[in-house]
Amino acid sequence: MADVIIIGGGISGLSAARLLDKAGLDVLVLEARDRVGGRTHTVRDPAYKYVDLGGSYVGPTQRRVGRLAKELGLEFYKICDSPNHIMAFKKLWRPYSGFFPAIYNPFVLLDLNNIHQTMDRMASQIPVEAPWKAKDAERLDSMSMAQFIEEVCWTQFSKDLLSNMCRLVVCGEPHTLSALFFLWYIASAYGVDRLMSVKDGGQERKIHGGSMQISERMADQLKDKVKLSSPVDRVEQGDSKTLVHTADGQTYETRYVISAMPLPIVNRVKFEPPLPDKKLQLIQRVPMGCVIKTMMYYDRAYWTEKGYSGQMFTDGGPVLYTLDDTKPDGSHPCIMGFILAKEAVKLTSLPAQDRKTALAKHYAECYRIPELKNPINYIEKNWMAEEYAGGCYVSNFPPGTLTTFGPAIREPFKRLYFAGTETATVWSGYMDGAVQAGERAAREILHSLGKISEDQIWKDEAPIPDFEEIPFELSFIEKILPTVPQFIGILVTSAVAASAVAVHKFVKPFY
Repeated sequence: MADVIIIGGGISGLSAARLLDKAGLDVLVLEARDRVGGRTHTVRDPAYKYVDLGGSYVGPTQRRVGRLAKELGLEFYKICDSPNHIMAFKKLWRPYSGFFPAIYNPFVLLDLNNIHQTMDRMASQIPVEAPWKAKDAERLDSMSMAQFIEEVCWTQFSKDLLSNMCRLVVCGEPHTLSALFFLWYIASAYGVDRLMSVKDGGQERKIHGGSMQISERMADQLKDKVKLSSPVDRVEQGDSKTLVHTADGQTYETRYVISAMPLPIVNRVKFEPPLPDKKLQLIQRVPMGCVIKTMMYYDRAYWTEKGYSGQMFTDGGPVLYTLDDTKPDGSHPCIMGFILAKEAVKLTSLPAQDRKTALAKHYAECYRIPELKNPINYIEKNWMAEEYAGGCYVSNFPPGTLTTFGPAIREPFKRLYFAGTETATVWSGYMDGAVQAGERAAREILHSLGKISEDQIWKDEAPIPDFEEIPFELSFIEKILPTVPQFIGILVTSAVAASAVAVHKFVKPFY
């Protein structure tokens, strides 16, 4: 009989198992796949050495995954972020550096500046541990991001850009996402800049050899306490013990259970007694994001030779966003591209070869490099077809879900506890959130056993020495720029004042 059985051998489940094992408890991890890693998936092949087809990026303020990786003897490298990124959006083509390219339309410039600051300000007012308690939670949760975009944006360029940001950040269409959820997601990542940036942001680094090594090395430490190809289909909770049944007919006895499955996948397991009503309602309402992660390999890094970073933000094609995925030694030149949201759903009907052709054509046009039409290798992963994930990167919360059912997300049920990156309060959807959630669930059990006090369940994490957490600061100009309505008001006021001066100067009094 195990003290704790963990359902799911991804980063979250294995983080929980590792902590409990160190505390002296007998643990068993049941993983449905024939591999560990969950939504991280590193594939090895001589053609490209290794490639991360799932979660891979790490950056400053992601302290837990940084600490864990170092404890496991893994090393990070910074991905290419040279100054010249490409914006190929709404007929605008421009190399740029920083967060946005130079925009010469004053209305668009002011609109983007205001949206950026508005989202950061609103996100900062949302409690990351309980977004449903935010001051304006009910209104924001009743509103889709499509409605939010219409409310805060004045220019069509800004509306389209923010819509694509929704698709990129959580792999969902704006009309399907709660505004409260999206703003909370920003809050959990410490702001728009930290979430979206490469340098000093969530996409700054990767792991030498691939991110699945985090799970593999934890599994190695646990040795025979991890069982693969063991999908759980039923959990029976009794007064003093729980039985966990797998699809291959095995039954395991335990005192506690941790579910480290993606929220929608929890619905595939039969629980006796049934889960509480709010938990059941929650897991029926939070679909996974839609994404196909693609890797296009070339004989040379043509974009680097042209002085480009490989980072591109675009529209009008199969891919919205790319990053350089060349190995740190310069070998295996590669562009990583995400096919996202409705575009991912649409393109699943095509053969992989047709997606490859469409992407190569798109890259050649957007980078303005004809050689990119001729890749030497291509690999992709359609996460929507992943049986035990159902999508990536994270569960999406439609309007009305967080305020009504959100409080049930981490709520234990008898001897059943819940982990998984969706239940994190920081960096949800990232590997860092998975670590926080797994370790928190493990400490909840340790508290239940009387081994730690309640105030030790949630633990702050010390900064990682190598991960310099440089704050993002607004420039003086950004702070004082008016909104579009304010700018129009200034123009109207100036025009009226100028007209008044002209009338006074050139029209003689009739008296």
